Amino acid sequence: MKKLIATLLLITLPVLSASAHYLWIETNGKGALGQAQEIRIHYGEYTYGVIEKVEGEAFPLVSKFTLLVIAPDGTKTPLSTVAKEDHYLASFTPSQKGVYTIALNNNEIDVIDYTQYDFGVFKTHYHSTAKILVGTDGDTKTANPDGIVIKQLENDGEVIKLQVLYKGVPIAKNELKVYVSDLWSKTLYTDDNGEVSFALPWNTKYIVETTTKEEIPGTYNGDDYEFIWHCATYCIKP
Repeated sequence: MKKLIATLLLITLPVLSASAHYLWIETNGKGALGQAQEIRIHYGEYTYGVIEKVEGEAFPLVSKFTLLVIAPDGTKTPLSTVAKEDHYLASFTPSQKGVYTIALNNNEIDVIDYTQYDFGVFKTHYHSTAKILVGTDGDTKTANPDGIVIKQLENDGEVIKLQVLYKGVPIAKNELKVYVSDLWSKTLYTDDNGEVSFALPWNTKYIVETTTKEEIPGTYNGDDYEFIWHCATYCIKP
């Protein structure tokens, strides 16, 4: 029972603290035509150096995700994954110039009862994206009409421009966290168009996270919930 409680705490840390476990995609930000592009799926807390093991207690509870690559022309191709020690591995080979979007979706997570923490009974929906640039820059594509998504807009490489959408509509005044390793983070808020921008002062990996609550009750796998907690991440890796 103690192990079960500890595992549930890992999944729902946003309820109890400023930090939270989340899924994210890692891949090199630049690709090349005809060369295989490696993609990794992680679960944990990057800024705290926490990366869960695939066969551990926490990762299996969020492992029912789907993964696809969206080509510059909009073509969507599902990607299969192979379980490694601390990540799931996938790959594909770019055949077009432009921006490829890697999109992960996980809407198959069991309901959790957190009424004892004054948070209620809820279901979690994770969505993650990453950008791969092959030659010409542009916006990333979106592939989460039922939840929240972070879209990267065309930029100059020094100032990142993002847009947060919820069910396809820009979401204003929504909190967004930017994480870097060694406990560094920054809190930003989207403008009226759901947009936010920030500089990249270091040549390192950045993970962006934003969340929202869908205050509509429902039932999942026979369990009633009061709302859905949506979480989106976007990884920027040079």
